[in-house]
Amino acid sequence: MLAIFQKAFAHPPEELNSPASHSSGKSPKLPGETLSDFLSLHKDTAFSMTFGDSAVLAYSRPITPLRQRLFCGIDGIYCTFLGALTNLCTLNRQYGLTGKNTSEAMFVIEAYRTLRDRGPYPADQVLRGLEGSFAFVVYDTQTSSVFSALSSDGGESLYWGISGDGSVVMSDDVKIIKQGCAKSFAPFPTGCMFHSETGLKSFEHPRNEMKAMPRIDSEGVLCGANFKVDACSKVNGIPRRGSEANWALANSR
Repeated sequence: MLAIFQKAFAHPPEELNSPASHSSGKSPKLPGETLSDFLSLHKDTAFSMTFGDSAVLAYSRPITPLRQRLFCGIDGIYCTFLGALTNLCTLNRQYGLTGKNTSEAMFVIEAYRTLRDRGPYPADQVLRGLEGSFAFVVYDTQTSSVFSALSSDGGESLYWGISGDGSVVMSDDVKIIKQGCAKSFAPFPTGCMFHSETGLKSFEHPRNEMKAMPRIDSEGVLCGANFKVDACSKVNGIPRRGSEANWALANSR
């Protein structure tokens, strides 16, 4: 899986960008180059979609059926989903999707759309209700919004970094991320969610702030920061203004 979002739409954390990327002898690649690398690596199983200058999504079919990878698009909302939800049937009933042949990717889109258009539910509350191992990236073309999350159990991996033009790159393939982002990359933190408007937050501990931790590689070079929950700090009151409380904040603009 590969997702690339132009900086103006994604607003990635500044700490993800390492100055060493431009002085280590290997500069970050442009988004088009990273996309070419991904498609070359998966010649017979991959396809991609480009959304003007805003975003690029690429997907490859799984080599083994033991690891589920899904891609889905409904009404301008696209989702790449890795892993599986063990309570999918229960979630389908909860969101009124009973009777539909709904995969995990379709469920995430339907839940996202429901909350964006009608629901006041906080994103952390929704994500805490998902059982299983998962990583997903959602792109909403109507609002040019990005939403991604990674389960806390470590069953799936997700990485993100900064490309040569400042775009944010997300993939489950660490080699693609390293080649495309040089030193400006890090593992996406488990138990966390990222929205292009509200930034990175923990859905397990929503009242705690996220802290950027310096990360040094085996060569002693400063890389993109790791992000962890700061157990010593609390978000006072968690300000909410209308639909800013939910995971589809951009719809309120």
